[in-house]
Amino acid sequence: QVQLVESGGGLVQAGGSLRLSCAASGRTFSNYFMGWFRHAPGKEREFVAAITWNGGNTYYEDSVKGRFTFSRDSAKNMVYLQMNSLKPEDTAVYYCAAGLGVPITTLGSVDEYDYWGQGTQVTVSS
Repeated sequence: QVQLVESGGGLVQAGGSLRLSCAASGRTFSNYFMGWFRHAPGKEREFVAAITWNGGNTYYEDSVKGRFTFSRDSAKNMVYLQMNSLKPEDTAVYYCAAGLGVPITTLGSVDEYDYWGQGTQVTVSS
């Protein structure tokens, strides 16, 4: 049974940093894309970043480029989202997701991901 478990969310002031972690278990994630999405009140769930499990290639939504860094530790089956220079508009529930063979052109689509974590709340105060 595949499980994705996020941790690391919390309350931080604008300009601060947080590191989200996602522990993946239940299968081998070779050939998978791992993604981070976020869901803010009144908005649809939106893509934040993705990484290829094998090669570590990363992809970012424009508003987080230069501020967020997605990494993975294959030996530990962990992925991480380092979030720096946080802004109030980054406030949301952040979800870890996994999808097999996701096309690059549709990395941002929630429908491409097969497995989801339960989410972790990130709140950035102004």
